[in-house]
Amino acid sequence: MSKKVAEIIVEVLEQAGVKRCYGIVGDTLNLIAEYLNKSSIEWVHVRHEEAGAIAAGTEALFTGELTACAGSCGPGSLHFINGLYESNRNRSPMVLIASQVLMGEMGFEFIQEVDFQSVFKECSVFCEMILTPEQARKKAVMACQAAITRRGVAVLIVPVDISHGEVHEDFPYRVHSPRPTIRPNDNELAGIAKILNAGEKIAIYGGSGCEDALSEILAVAERLKAPIAHTSRAKSFLEHDNPYNIGMTGILGNEAGYKAVLECDTLLLLGADFAWRQFYPDKADIVQIDIDPTHLGRRHPVALGAVGDIKPTLLSLLPLLHQKTDDTFQKTYVHRYHELMAAWKKQVGPGRNDTIAGSYLTTLVSERAADDALFTGDDGTPIFWATRCIDTRGKRRVFGSLLHGTMATALAGSLGLKKAAPQRQVIALCGDGGLSMLFGELLTTIQEEIPVKICVYDNSKLGFVEIEQMSEGMLDTFTRMKNPDFGKVAQAIGLWGKTVSKASELEAAIDEWLAQPGPALLNVVVNPLELFKPPFIEPKAVMGMALYSTRAILQGRGADVVEMIRENL
Repeated sequence: MSKKVAEIIVEVLEQAGVKRCYGIVGDTLNLIAEYLNKSSIEWVHVRHEEAGAIAAGTEALFTGELTACAGSCGPGSLHFINGLYESNRNRSPMVLIASQVLMGEMGFEFIQEVDFQSVFKECSVFCEMILTPEQARKKAVMACQAAITRRGVAVLIVPVDISHGEVHEDFPYRVHSPRPTIRPNDNELAGIAKILNAGEKIAIYGGSGCEDALSEILAVAERLKAPIAHTSRAKSFLEHDNPYNIGMTGILGNEAGYKAVLECDTLLLLGADFAWRQFYPDKADIVQIDIDPTHLGRRHPVALGAVGDIKPTLLSLLPLLHQKTDDTFQKTYVHRYHELMAAWKKQVGPGRNDTIAGSYLTTLVSERAADDALFTGDDGTPIFWATRCIDTRGKRRVFGSLLHGTMATALAGSLGLKKAAPQRQVIALCGDGGLSMLFGELLTTIQEEIPVKICVYDNSKLGFVEIEQMSEGMLDTFTRMKNPDFGKVAQAIGLWGKTVSKASELEAAIDEWLAQPGPALLNVVVNPLELFKPPFIEPKAVMGMALYSTRAILQGRGADVVEMIRENL
């Protein structure tokens, strides 16, 4: 009995464990959509393909399981590309079914023809086209298996006439999902131990590869008397219930994490591919352990690099480590971290004249959210405050575009999280620029009945970009936005919506918003003059802010400078 290629592709997706497929249906995708509709896979109809890729990728990042997207030929599947870059950089196992024009029309600039292999090869771990019906099952299996085992995006290109083609001899290719335990060999472990045993001021810097390895990292930290700093992506894994935690370094970090990493003589870098070279120590011996061999030493020279999963590697390493007795370095930075956090919490509060600071808003949301809430934050001010203010509590997760740095991931990502975990509270912390960029996904929450909670940081500008400009001595250039009342817009669409602009009304508004049974949007008019305070100030930024202030005064905007100083000092 023969089968159509479209049916075979859907069968492979089911066998690979795909539970949802995000996308927008269209002509060349119609037959595949028909078989998806007959399958166990849920179709999630988004309003923009980019949002579908972000939603699918965030779901995969959270669950570790394969998700799917599907689009029509030409501009349909092309719209996925930014979300594919986001997902591939996050190592999210995802497969895109990119339907294509007729095989016989390819190469003749046919209407909507796009060379998807050239376009998608840079943002995928697999990108191939099915050339004959007989290839269908084998290539679909290869795509799914590549996404799962190589942890990234696989693109399967399906010409429309191939999807209608029939297969008479269908070989039983199946997706295999091996999950081996990987650790360095014994000689490498001995080399790592030798360096760590010789160190006197040892720091640990953990990244997202430290998921599920906290107890092993704590054991090593106790043995080496090392404080533990972490990247923003590792916040959810290393912050809570960690007596040696000293927070983050980098622009989002604090003085304790920043200085401990720079002043150590030995740095143990675990599952971290932190990009900014200036935050690594220049004179320390660095040991790097990562599951991806291409990450070893690519950000900063290291003394020894080894491939391995963090948990089994540390379990094998621990017996080789000598017990340190001098905990001065560890205690110094742990104490300094607690001092900084206590001082920070005292500073967080309502702004002047009953205005609302973004830090205050995020702190209140954190206090009132469920203990196992999932948070997404738009790139810019929302994710900055989320990484600073959200208390992860051991059960929460914070997601943002921390590797790709794209706008508009919060709402789209929240859709994927809520689909994957319908029993958990999902909160999207959206910038006004990010929300308006993929505004149509508010309609997706209604159509797909996805009860996410959306909080808008409405400062009527691209806030993080403006701060970058100010630090360079520029006046704000093309950053201002004329926004509608997002609360009323939400009501018009069919969501629960409300706008609040007074700090005295904020707590009650948050409680009301979180209590809604369906999708709900709280629009918060936040103080546009609140600045971010990094753990260090570069002379260039100081000079830039001084130049900005001078230019603003000369432009007749001295009141803005005075108000900015009052709000932040």
